[in-house]
Amino acid sequence: MQWTPEAEQAITKVPFFVRKRVRQRVEREAAEAGQALVTLEIVKTAQARFLSGMAKEIRGYQLDQCFGPGGCPHRAVVGDPLLARLRDLLEGADLLGFLRQTVAGELKFHHEFRVSLADCPNACSQPQIKDIGILGACAPALGDAAACTQCGACVEACPEQAVRLEAAAGAPVIDLPACLLCGRCPAACPTGSLTRGLRGYRVQLGGKLGRHPRLARELPGIRSEDEVVEIVARCLAFYKRRSRNGRRFADLLSDEDLETFIRQGRFPE
Repeated sequence: MQWTPEAEQAITKVPFFVRKRVRQRVEREAAEAGQALVTLEIVKTAQARFLSGMAKEIRGYQLDQCFGPGGCPHRAVVGDPLLARLRDLLEGADLLGFLRQTVAGELKFHHEFRVSLADCPNACSQPQIKDIGILGACAPALGDAAACTQCGACVEACPEQAVRLEAAAGAPVIDLPACLLCGRCPAACPTGSLTRGLRGYRVQLGGKLGRHPRLARELPGIRSEDEVVEIVARCLAFYKRRSRNGRRFADLLSDEDLETFIRQGRFPE
């Protein structure tokens, strides 16, 4: 659906964490009214209805995805199957019912549990500021080293400058601490000297914005789809054990809790 420039400008002023929902609401109301063009007046009317009926829009969680499914060329993994599993898990957790039981007063969007999935380290869906952030990862691996022509394509493909060529090595050398596991260098290699190695997901916990913002902290390693689902399930159980009156997961998760999870694979009771 087409939007006027004034309408597009107005929607950018909506808080980002509800902007997608408001935009969908605006387009739905425009379509129902038989309008093919979204104007500023339609945006203002739909936004007012949306905010006045906010409690009815709450579903207990927010699950965001990046632009990967739209054909993004930077995808390190295809996260669509994982997204479907996460949606089923969040629905089954009945977070809306939990919030209704534990939050005094009307529910707001900031009460919702937030999960974000990005198919690569570009992180367009902002996983670093969500309760749980998940980023696609593809580790480079050494393939046919003898085929390396020292062309430099892998070096040029790496924004982090984590790949270098050394004549003595005869093949690309990866600076693993600097590597973000985006998968660009093996994709750029024309000879198979670098190939795609372990693929999966990085998981970050406990990010948020607000009065006391913090970036999510990352668990070590590349996790499989099954492992990610299990981690999210354990985070939800921890959250429901401890959260009262809308306290965010990030506020509940201490450094000690995170260290316990890293060592033992579970949170303390």
